[in-house]
Amino acid sequence: MPHGELLVKLEKMGINRKIERWIRNWLIGRLQWVLLKGELSGWREVTSGVPQGSVLGPILFNLFITDLGTKSGSVLIKFADDTKLGGIANLDKDQDIIQENLDDLVNWSNSNRMKFNSEKCKVMHLGINNKNFSYKLGTHQLEVTEEEKDLGVLVDHRMTMNHQCDIAVKKANAVLGCIGQGISSRDKEFLVPLYKALVRPHLEYCVRFWSPMFKKDEFKLEQVQRRATRTIRGMENLSYERRLKELGLFSLTKRRLRGDMIALYKYIRGINTRAGEELFKLSTNVDTRSNGYKLVIGKFRLEIRRRFLTIRGVNFCNSLPREAVGAKDLSGFKIKLDMFMEEMV
Repeated sequence: MPHGELLVKLEKMGINRKIERWIRNWLIGRLQWVLLKGELSGWREVTSGVPQGSVLGPILFNLFITDLGTKSGSVLIKFADDTKLGGIANLDKDQDIIQENLDDLVNWSNSNRMKFNSEKCKVMHLGINNKNFSYKLGTHQLEVTEEEKDLGVLVDHRMTMNHQCDIAVKKANAVLGCIGQGISSRDKEFLVPLYKALVRPHLEYCVRFWSPMFKKDEFKLEQVQRRATRTIRGMENLSYERRLKELGLFSLTKRRLRGDMIALYKYIRGINTRAGEELFKLSTNVDTRSNGYKLVIGKFRLEIRRRFLTIRGVNFCNSLPREAVGAKDLSGFKIKLDMFMEEMV
């Protein structure tokens, strides 16, 4: 992030001159040297970047890339230094549009002296009837990939998420094994909090997106919790359902369903207004037996779409009682939801 370009952008944004001057003084005048194989380089002025670990670093970077992709006609998602461009390409003209958007990104990177690492940039084609068009980033022909890790989630071109389930199970089992070797106590007062804090997060990180598509993957995830609860003293000979009840735990399947309902509540009650309008629609055909917030089940051609959040949780959400969906706030909804789901394993 070049200091000169950053300061120019801050001025154009109308940042207070005193704040701009303070940021200028904070950035400019820093020196650094490099030690390589015992040899020291001379002192050189730092003309780009911000000190790592600073509070201002992420803020200034976000301000710097604000105008990235403003000309793009395709979907552009930015998260820190990770940028994704997406679009539907059924015809040659669709390919041309996406390629033009890629060219715009390259032009931005050149003018702002922030080059993309073209070796790390790849293309993933989704859909069974995808034309598999090729694209370039500048002069570099983008490589086609069948799976890629995005913000810690492994996504494959078939969107089945079975590889992500395997990774989550492997990490959780590894941590569970370390707990078993490092903690001698088998009392629930010790093991349950450790399981909740260190093991279960691996099984539920970003699970709204990669929720298991197949029963075999659901079983893999549940097996980790089965194993964890079985190691607790006094629980060895009890059934899984009884162990959960004794320990005050829910099955992972029930927790995923509960999380889906909380996400849908935020959409239909306006907490996530913009996204909700794009993903969910309230039915106009509401009878007196419904909860008053009946969602329309979207049409889909591929069976795999049934497991997407926009489809999988709608039927259960429509079956919730009126007092739950009509709760005034999220905390009240959670209480009503837990009461409704109490008898579920």
